[in-house]
Amino acid sequence: MSDSKAMTEAELIERFQSRIDDEQKIEPKDWMPEGYRKNLIRQISQHAHSEVIGMQPEGNWITRAPTLRRKAILLAKVQDEGGHGLYLYSAAETLGVSREELIAALQSGEAKYASIFNYPTLTWADIGAIGWLVDGAAIVNQVSLQRTSYGPYARGMVRICKEESFHQRQGYEIMLALSRGNEAQRAMAQDSINRFWWPSLMMFGPHDAESAHSGQSMKWKIKRQSNDELRQKFVDQTVKQVEVLDMTLPDPDLKWNEGRGHYDFGEIDWEEFKRSMSGGGPCSRQRVAHHVKAHEEGAWVREALRAYQKKQKSQADKAAA
Repeated sequence: MSDSKAMTEAELIERFQSRIDDEQKIEPKDWMPEGYRKNLIRQISQHAHSEVIGMQPEGNWITRAPTLRRKAILLAKVQDEGGHGLYLYSAAETLGVSREELIAALQSGEAKYASIFNYPTLTWADIGAIGWLVDGAAIVNQVSLQRTSYGPYARGMVRICKEESFHQRQGYEIMLALSRGNEAQRAMAQDSINRFWWPSLMMFGPHDAESAHSGQSMKWKIKRQSNDELRQKFVDQTVKQVEVLDMTLPDPDLKWNEGRGHYDFGEIDWEEFKRSMSGGGPCSRQRVAHHVKAHEEGAWVREALRAYQKKQKSQADKAAA
């Protein structure tokens, strides 16, 4: 009988937490509490869905990017996001959930994705704002996930963070070019900042005291920093960046707090956040409907792949006989 089978549930949990506290990585075949597995599936799948749905608001600007260079860069960026979704879905599958289950949960509305992707991209400046603010917020959150306690998730995040760093620089380069342009270009950039600033802050999730999963995720070291800590870090670094652009953030309450050593900022519209997360965002239905359509149109590829795999297995079985 293995050690895990000989131990009681309480002993297994104690040993598991001891490994977490010792900074050991948990691997797919290791024993883990069911709550840990479910928490990871929820977080990783939400992350994966965000990467894949996040391709949509940028994808429709590939053909409208102002130069060939911009088109090539944006095409590469959108392709990266699809790859990130693949890494994350693969990590989630190591926890015993199928890709089909994950996709079905997204399309039914059971699974969530980052509310930021329910907002439209109205101008070219929005592509810059997404790269700078949205991917910038993602990097702040994801850098610490390279040290998350689940091995496959942590290793996937290493490559994702490297690519997201490129995405953030790409977005800031766009905003910098617009900030140095004519009056109309500067106005377009400022309008994008005004529209994407608050949704970017929402990406970190609700306040720690109101988060249903944050406390346990921190104990299990799935998350390494709290929602509010990460949001504050993002605000502090972005204020300096917007000053270089000679533009402003749409928050009259934003000011330096000498005592805290951080910037104070206004309260987020949490009702808007809840509305967007529950399918009431400006583009929520459009995003999911587009995903369903693309998934259905790609059914023949999955069917062909299964047929090929079946053929390969049949040939291998005959050769072994």
